[in-house]
Amino acid sequence: MPLISTTPMLEQAKNENYGIVAFNVHSFDSIYWVLEAAAEMKSPVILQTTVGTVKSLGAENIVKVATAAADYYRVPTGLHLDHCTDYEVIKQAVRAGYTSVMIDASRHAFAENVRQTKQVMELTANLGVNVEAELGKVGGVEEEIVVSEKDAQKAVPEECKEFVALTGVPTLAPAIGTAHGIYKGEPDIDFTRIEQISKMLDIPLVLHGGSAVPEEDVRKCVALGMAKVNVSTELKNAYSIAIREHFTQQPDSLDPRAYLQTAKEAAKAMVISKIKMVGSEGKVAATPIK
Repeated sequence: MPLISTTPMLEQAKNENYGIVAFNVHSFDSIYWVLEAAAEMKSPVILQTTVGTVKSLGAENIVKVATAAADYYRVPTGLHLDHCTDYEVIKQAVRAGYTSVMIDASRHAFAENVRQTKQVMELTANLGVNVEAELGKVGGVEEEIVVSEKDAQKAVPEECKEFVALTGVPTLAPAIGTAHGIYKGEPDIDFTRIEQISKMLDIPLVLHGGSAVPEEDVRKCVALGMAKVNVSTELKNAYSIAIREHFTQQPDSLDPRAYLQTAKEAAKAMVISKIKMVGSEGKVAATPIK
């Protein structure tokens, strides 16, 4: 089973009022346990990598492993490059076989964001590769991208409409009050803003900063049209904490098969809980493969 474009996957999710989780993977083994969990849940899924992970593992290597895992588990799988500000890295990912890329020019003025997004749209034209862009500024830290609380800005609905009209981008991540990482307090999600943007646009929206957002809030975002929900920090933390606890309890147990299995089970449990949260469990049979 080849990797598939996330465009039809997300369009169907939006039309049928469920979400697709995009899980950040940082190692080759994480690709397999994310898809193993998705297969158990009969859920389509998106594997997502940061620019740092691409530089660490190599775009072509990631594509090969993700393709092999998708074929093994028979799960409709998209592969997405997240928060990329470098056009050359986007080209590298597209050429390697990524089925979705994000051009993050949200820190620039509106016109420059439009220009950079159109450049990526031209690159991916007729390739079936989904393109994601961002409007407003999502707070928090996403590897080398740092947006302070005071600099975080929510997307303007009218600008979202104009942006999509000018670029033709098929998915949009509007800043609506969430943040990357684990929240120090309660997230300030602007549901009214999401609803306004969703009514103006006929494309799937993307929820960034999905880690640690209360489940009822995520479900409400999905119901309002946010078809892609990004999860990174919670998944990474579950895996790492399980390894730490393994060595705390069994300091002499040095067999990687033991502590990695423990970490895998903790991470899989997190994947399963997020799939249930967005309502994509059991949707594999209804998901078109293109």
